[in-house]
Amino acid sequence: MRFVPKFTLLYLTWLLLLAAALYSAVTGQYEVTFTAAWTLALTLVPFALPNLIGVRLPDGFIVAIALFLLGTIFLGEMADFYERFWWWDMMLHGGSAIGLGLAGVILMLILLKGNRMTAAPLIVSIFAFSFAVATGVLWEIYEFAMDQLFGMNMQKSGLVDTMWDLIIDCVGAAAGAGAGYVYLTRADARGLVTLIRDFVGKNRHLVQGGPPDPAGDRSAPPASLRDQDSGTEAPSRPASPGRPRVRHRE
Repeated sequence: MRFVPKFTLLYLTWLLLLAAALYSAVTGQYEVTFTAAWTLALTLVPFALPNLIGVRLPDGFIVAIALFLLGTIFLGEMADFYERFWWWDMMLHGGSAIGLGLAGVILMLILLKGNRMTAAPLIVSIFAFSFAVATGVLWEIYEFAMDQLFGMNMQKSGLVDTMWDLIIDCVGAAAGAGAGYVYLTRADARGLVTLIRDFVGKNRHLVQGGPPDPAGDRSAPPASLRDQDSGTEAPSRPASPGRPRVRHRE
């Protein structure tokens, strides 16, 4: 794999996990070894997605996934960051909610196949927000079930922890869904919108149909989306050359 400057944080994550796995193996801390190796393996999954399911993730998505896995599985659990830093869990909840909000926007674009005749940008954003919050609720149910069935302490302070998690989930989901609204209404927007634009550019075969685009164009939203949003029709295809029509006299 060639060096990519955008992947600097990803390379540092791999280096940290590899060093932790080797050091813990030498010192006999095999639980740490397994966790570090498992986390490292998960960070490689996005690179296999193009061959497995035909999805090409943008660089920003890949780096964010790796950092999230590092923060939750390795630093959060093994390094006990959840207990050391009171804001660690809140930060990860907010980050995951933003990611799920963006995922909801992308899912809606894929379902619509680039056709906004049936859904306005506001509807797409509402769906993305609901998708992210619903996923957060399911996670809280999972934590509650683990605590009740196996005596774990995933909810920490119980109801207070759950409510704060859900509030942060709503804020993060609103940010991700808002980025989707901006993407569909302003082609030149930056920030989180860039992640959606990059995904669409790399996966036009999913958003618009047709074969994959190896070049991964990262331009503005597809013309069909922009034209439908502005109320204008997409330019029609020029008529193919052929024999001229002959008008018969009556």
